[in-house]
Amino acid sequence: MLEGADYVQATLSSDVKEILRVSGRDGIIEFPQSEWRSLLDKVKNGVISVQVSAWNEENPEGIMYRSFDIKVSDDLIDGWLTYRLIEPGYVEWRQMGIYQRNLSTFEEIPVVTNRESSTNCVNCHHFPSHSSESMMYHMRGAGGGTFLYDKGVLNKIDFTKIGPKKNVTYPAWHPDGGMIAFSSNTTRQIFYTEGKQQVEVFDTASDLLVYDIHRGDVITDSRFMTEDVLETFPAWSHDGKYLYFASHKSASLPVLFTPDMHYDLVRVAFDSKTRTFGEKVDTLYNSRISGGSVSHPRISPDGRHLLYTLADYGTFPVWHREADLRMMDLETMADVDVSVWNDCQESDSYHSWASGSRWVVFGSRRLDGRYTRLFLAYIDEDGKPHKPFLLPQEDPRQNMWRLKSYNAPEFIKNKIDLPL
Repeated sequence: MLEGADYVQATLSSDVKEILRVSGRDGIIEFPQSEWRSLLDKVKNGVISVQVSAWNEENPEGIMYRSFDIKVSDDLIDGWLTYRLIEPGYVEWRQMGIYQRNLSTFEEIPVVTNRESSTNCVNCHHFPSHSSESMMYHMRGAGGGTFLYDKGVLNKIDFTKIGPKKNVTYPAWHPDGGMIAFSSNTTRQIFYTEGKQQVEVFDTASDLLVYDIHRGDVITDSRFMTEDVLETFPAWSHDGKYLYFASHKSASLPVLFTPDMHYDLVRVAFDSKTRTFGEKVDTLYNSRISGGSVSHPRISPDGRHLLYTLADYGTFPVWHREADLRMMDLETMADVDVSVWNDCQESDSYHSWASGSRWVVFGSRRLDGRYTRLFLAYIDEDGKPHKPFLLPQEDPRQNMWRLKSYNAPEFIKNKIDLPL
């Protein structure tokens, strides 16, 4: 898309040889899908040079812009991307749902929406190892609960009647598919009367628990069920031997939501056979020493990298304009520079890995500061991150026309069909 152009043309070349020329009116170019796929097959692990030219009344002879390059990787991405679509409001919503997008086309299909549930809140979906054969999601409000789809059967779990009888929030499916770790959060909002930040979302309580799908019971550890420490955002290691999470020592309310609220990044060993946690809790990022506040830890499927979000404070980074992605190399425990993925002005927050550990999706408000949109980013085998790009749409104007935020993106390998 090139604003202000009446007629626009893109010439694509490789090794100084033209391989495709596409044009369009009103400043919009749509690449034919078959020709685009053929082009990518020809230039795997190569570079496409793009030359854009435009014409309008002020420039009837045309303007040729400086060319730019697109690198083509032969590392495949998962076939589908799931996300929630919701208005970026504070308190209420009208229509929301979890959707799946075919990344080989522009097809978008609803997985579950609140049209089927009297406009309840539908949220926090997750999958085991990027598989579409199982899924879980929450539904808040009348008739709500946690819905678990497994082996073709959809069931509702009422966590207020089992284990510690607590509602569950943020999920993390164990790699072997038999357990799901949850945090149980009591979440509140406070609205600012001045300043650039409109709202602060914070927890007054949060604990950790693990749900055993096969036994139908809940595993807890007294250390992670106290009022003294807030635990949230669980994430399993690639082999399921460690549970990572964000942790903050509690303070008296209402001071808790102030800039003194900082979460560390920690991990604890877990034995799925004995269903027990290890004695030692390791701190990987100490916010009291390094500053900031950690959320959303996610480990790459190959076990090499840990990606997380760092804000100045708090536990809900989507509302923090300073929030950025950070990465740790778990082999060396050294930081990896992912500044190319971040925007210095607006929030970069929720993220997840594709199954091949070469692609990442994350939400960012960099386009307008209000709506969260999805960006795809590549990391090569040497651990070097590359420049991200906006999730493609058939018509690029959709990114302005669609008045919805993309929330909680997750990759899956195939399409999912729930028996609703």
